[in-house]
Amino acid sequence: MTIDPGIKLLIVDDLPENLLALEASIRDDGYSIHQASSGEEALALLLEHEFALAILDVQMPGMNGFELAELIRGMARTKHLPIVFVSAAGKELDYAFKGYENGAVDFLYKPLDAYAVKSKVQVFVDLYRQRTELRRQLVALEESRRRQQALVSELQTAQIDLKRALQMRDEFMSMVVHELRTPLSVLAMEVRVRQHQIAAENTAFFAAENLSRMFERDQRQVRSLTRLIDDMLDVSQIQHGKLSIRRGRCDLAAMLKRVVGEVQGQRSDVPITLKADCVDLVGEWDEFRLEQVVVNLLTNALRYGNGKPIRVELNQLPGAATIRVSDLGVGIAPEDRGRVFEQFVRVGDRLRTPGLGLGLYITKQLVEAHGGTISVDSTLGEGSTFTVALPTMTAEATPAAATPAPAKAA
Repeated sequence: MTIDPGIKLLIVDDLPENLLALEASIRDDGYSIHQASSGEEALALLLEHEFALAILDVQMPGMNGFELAELIRGMARTKHLPIVFVSAAGKELDYAFKGYENGAVDFLYKPLDAYAVKSKVQVFVDLYRQRTELRRQLVALEESRRRQQALVSELQTAQIDLKRALQMRDEFMSMVVHELRTPLSVLAMEVRVRQHQIAAENTAFFAAENLSRMFERDQRQVRSLTRLIDDMLDVSQIQHGKLSIRRGRCDLAAMLKRVVGEVQGQRSDVPITLKADCVDLVGEWDEFRLEQVVVNLLTNALRYGNGKPIRVELNQLPGAATIRVSDLGVGIAPEDRGRVFEQFVRVGDRLRTPGLGLGLYITKQLVEAHGGTISVDSTLGEGSTFTVALPTMTAEATPAAATPAPAKAA
């Protein structure tokens, strides 16, 4: 016969022969039976095990059955334990009433009837099994409730994220339309003006000096369109994990001098100074991508710099190179500093600030794809400094294959 270790019975009697007789009457039912010859032994077992039923002899020296029952009822762990008293006394009502008053659920009288003992034990064991199953079901229900609550929370978060994504999509499309319309409108207007001059046979309008200015204006608008399209393509590559870094020999000092010169040529109204603590700084970087980084930072400085001078610094450190771009413009509020590298974020007056809010986001991805970092230090109303730190790498330490940038969530 297999003993059910989950069903434990406690029998308490000061006489060994009574314990043996009681255990013999219920042993065949396969329960795990624990014996105690005193109230103290019974209490120790109650602290160690969970019992389905306690059968207590009433008349024991020292702590009698009623006193033991009172202690059992006083402990939180055992206050619901069914107690059956065993007594050799008669079935006087007052004696039984005292037992019930002390927490008994039933009485057995000596000499014991084995059939009656087995029947009563079976009843309380069944009740214990039902209580255990009910507790298990309650635990399972609580766990299910927690899972459902977590699922609801996840769904609510997903709903908020979806709503935010839809809002960002709508804002993005609005910004794209606005940003594309501006250069296209300028180009369309230029075309109409030239068509009107041709129709009027005003050849003087197309003199060499006027043509040069026309081409310059056209190139400026084309550059704006190209930049917008390139930014959107870069964001798409970043989100799909397809942005690659193609390292090669790159002189940061020479690259910075060239890019600063080109930007200064386009915006001669804003002084841009370059300070480098080295004549050349050669490493293994993707020169094209780093040009994007510098152009984005300079464009940002021009956009928010209020027309004040911009400073670019290049420093060589042990194992790293740093590029700093500083302006004296509007600065960034403390609550916005952590957001400037996110997608579609434009601090300040959004209506007056051009761009899609992608430049610094793309810049951060390009810098991190090189294993570098970018940070911003800013004081509202006094300007901002963006610092890019790039680890210097040698050709021997750089893999020949392109290094993909990690995908970023939208």
